[in-house]
Amino acid sequence: MAKCIGVLTAGGDSPGLNAAIRAIGNSGLKAYGMRVIGFRDGFRGLMENRCIPLEGDILSGILTLGGTILGTSRDKPHKMPVGDKVQDMTEVMIDNYRRHNLEALVCIGGGGTQKNAYRLSQLGMNIITLPKTIDNDVAVTDITFGFDTALSIATDAIDRLHSTAHSHHRIIVVEIMGHNTGWLGLGAGLASGADVILIPEIPYDVKQVAEAIRRRRHRGKNFSIVAISEGALSQEDAETLVKLQEEKRAAKEEKDAKQRKKVDTALEEFRLRQATNTLRLSRELEKLTGLESRVTILGHLQRGGTPSAADRILATRLGVACAEAIHDQRFGCMVAVKGEGTILVPLSEVVGKLKLVPLDHPWVRAALETGACLGNARY
Repeated sequence: MAKCIGVLTAGGDSPGLNAAIRAIGNSGLKAYGMRVIGFRDGFRGLMENRCIPLEGDILSGILTLGGTILGTSRDKPHKMPVGDKVQDMTEVMIDNYRRHNLEALVCIGGGGTQKNAYRLSQLGMNIITLPKTIDNDVAVTDITFGFDTALSIATDAIDRLHSTAHSHHRIIVVEIMGHNTGWLGLGAGLASGADVILIPEIPYDVKQVAEAIRRRRHRGKNFSIVAISEGALSQEDAETLVKLQEEKRAAKEEKDAKQRKKVDTALEEFRLRQATNTLRLSRELEKLTGLESRVTILGHLQRGGTPSAADRILATRLGVACAEAIHDQRFGCMVAVKGEGTILVPLSEVVGKLKLVPLDHPWVRAALETGACLGNARY
């Protein structure tokens, strides 16, 4: 009997998912004679046993499509909403895995998916993962597919905003996705020539930002583009967050449930406040510079649409390497990008880690040496 492998896509959608699905399906079937099935809507589809064969017409023509033909969700195996309850559905998933007599399950996703996949591998499933996210924040891989497309979209958006900023003598504050890392914001800001680039790794001082904009004005440039990552924090907010996180760790170590609940509430209030961070920054800059300021939040536009050629090629390479790894009985790992090739990295080395922008990264240096303000006097 031909070996059967399962595939699911979890977390947020990302350009290149269909290219990866196609590569796994075609490579698995044509190179190794495997049957390939896809579970719909992430881990929920595995729990509900909703699947389709990945072959022939289903894979035809999907290389250029954005999103994922399998659908996706953020449901976690051990915290699955079922009816009006949240339950641990891991055993049900293991049963469905065995029912299909799967040789392996391929989980395609970002950091959260890697963590959920690792849990399943610890329970006996043969798991292999692929790193996808527009945030480019998955550890131990040079790059994730989806990033290149999102970077191009964000760069194009900022390019277009330059004309409005210049014509109306305004500050345009552009919020770019990226979760808690600055790869997308830094890359798009650098590529588009943004005047100010604010990323989570470098807490900013709004006065430093305003001063940089005033200096531009004195040189006769009556507009500025501020590219800000959604997770960027002011220096004051960064200190507050560190303090709250330390209090949470202390409460956890001391097993103080009351204090931990209090800190959790404070953290939630902090996160809600941060949701309006870009708007607050815009208002502050308007007051400090005397220039009109407007906000553009790119949001989900950045991860929609046709994947770039680079993302199609990357996702295809990873999908082919994934099928080969399954053929070679290599499980419990992620197919990572290393230079021009791929390597298999144990999931234990991936989970719980975040790939931040190093402060000595060439992109940081390039931004500074071409005149961008990073909002911090140390840079």
